[in-house]
Amino acid sequence: MFIFAIVFFNLRIILPRFWLTRVELTFKDFTFMKVSLHQINTTVGDFYANAQKILTDVEKANVAGVSLAIFPELCLTGYPPLDLIENRQFSERAADSLAFLLDRSVDLDTALIVGTIIPTNSPGKGKGNHNAAVIIHRGRVTGIHRKILLPTYDVFDESRNFEPGKQMTQVTIADKQFCISICEDVWNDKTFWHERLYHTDPVEDYMAITPSPLINIAASPYSQGKGNLRLQMLSNIARRYKVPVLYVNTVGGNDSLVFDGRSMVLDVNGDIVAMAEGFEEQMITVDLEDLPGPVGEPPHLDDMDTLQKALVTGLRDYAMKCGFPSAVLGLSGGIDSSLTAVLAVKALGAENVLGVLMQSPYTAPESIEDALSLASNLGLKTKTIPITDIYDTYLENLNEGLEGLPDDVTEENIQARIRGNILMALSNRFGHLVLSTGNKSELATGYCTLYGDMSGGLAIISDLYKGEVYRLSEHINRDVEIIPLRIITREPSAELRADQKDTDTLPPYDILDPILKGYIEDHKTPEELVAEGFDEELVTRILNSVEGNEYKRQQAAPGIKVSWKAFGLGRRYPIAKARLFD
Repeated sequence: MFIFAIVFFNLRIILPRFWLTRVELTFKDFTFMKVSLHQINTTVGDFYANAQKILTDVEKANVAGVSLAIFPELCLTGYPPLDLIENRQFSERAADSLAFLLDRSVDLDTALIVGTIIPTNSPGKGKGNHNAAVIIHRGRVTGIHRKILLPTYDVFDESRNFEPGKQMTQVTIADKQFCISICEDVWNDKTFWHERLYHTDPVEDYMAITPSPLINIAASPYSQGKGNLRLQMLSNIARRYKVPVLYVNTVGGNDSLVFDGRSMVLDVNGDIVAMAEGFEEQMITVDLEDLPGPVGEPPHLDDMDTLQKALVTGLRDYAMKCGFPSAVLGLSGGIDSSLTAVLAVKALGAENVLGVLMQSPYTAPESIEDALSLASNLGLKTKTIPITDIYDTYLENLNEGLEGLPDDVTEENIQARIRGNILMALSNRFGHLVLSTGNKSELATGYCTLYGDMSGGLAIISDLYKGEVYRLSEHINRDVEIIPLRIITREPSAELRADQKDTDTLPPYDILDPILKGYIEDHKTPEELVAEGFDEELVTRILNSVEGNEYKRQQAAPGIKVSWKAFGLGRRYPIAKARLFD
């Protein structure tokens, strides 16, 4: 630690010198330009583990004769650090970790680009830190790129924490020039985007003067459809400027976000010549002096397999990084809990997942049969805890308090809350992560019980509309029936009163879901939805239901973001507000 402190002190002195945009590194031992891309899974604030992972990969690259090893955005700190950056200890440990890498890279021929935070050159002015790409070679910081475009949309709020850089950074390695950028820096090409969020395009400004192979280190979260969009955008840049593009993305899950990796190298024609697997740590290597030919047809980046991997990765990493060795969920025999159970088993292993059957007076026999069949198919442990006696005791003790009024949603919610309490008790006793099983259609309309079925530590499928739940379930069953067919074909019901069906409260999901998606994700107005053929009164009722249940969503368990607009950090709506739609 003493040597870290010395190097950190020196860093604070030497970092401001590197405001220049051009740095030259020479590698006399190399006669070619071999570059490695490292998509790694890091944890926010786990500085030692993150630095050790980077160092291990750099040492492998060095043995392989790599000139330059490239790592993702903020890989040293973990992404996204959010307001942890305001904690002085966090910044100090980031500096110590960078010092550790400097110390350990002294004897390595391979240079590396690593994402981390660095202090600004003007202490006391602005945000205090940059989101930076630091170039390291033989124990020295030989260059720094400071992220220019700081996103503030959806889940991003980087201008809250970072000071922007001013221009792209050029380095020369083994007589070859590179342009270094960070994630959002490349997301503003006027020839690709119809609407742009920023007034400047740093890539265009740079390439107009010195066209060079473009390096982009990123922490770009997964969402459905983004994989192909990202590829098309990067391909457009490569073709437009006739330069190779080296894109390195992080991988794994942190809180609600899942990162798909898929680091890639594109040639001057915008064709993929190398690509890492999705959702897996991997190192890929290319020789820029002799790029391989295109890999052929671009891989499928946005299919049901990809969606399933995203959800499994998100759950696995959330449990691991939060210290949960196992999970528990309620098995109702319905489609939502069944899909959640399948994903949990894939993420954590059947031996680490407990399914709890909690039948009430309104639970159909078929539901119990189907839940047990699912558990058998998965090799899932189950526990049966009937709630009828507990429910009757509740009603008996609440009789006077409820003043003998006719039954309504109150009695339904009591059942849901009893189940939530049981799951939380098992969590307290055995350390399980409680998985809530609600979907996006329910969460959007408030068709869920606060402190009941909404109880939990993670809501795996809360960003899937009901129709997507069915489609993913059918996909899982494509080769062998894992989810009993009757679960998929039965009409959905909460089973909280006799003969209850979801359609008693909601319109059919094939009508509800397009309205919800149109409003929540595509920002369509009621008038636009009506023009598409939806009933005006229904549209008004649904949209008011969405806005009227914001108070529930702000108390919900975090979910795994897989859409372009998920509830949670990326959708910030007030609770107290006027009625929006009449």
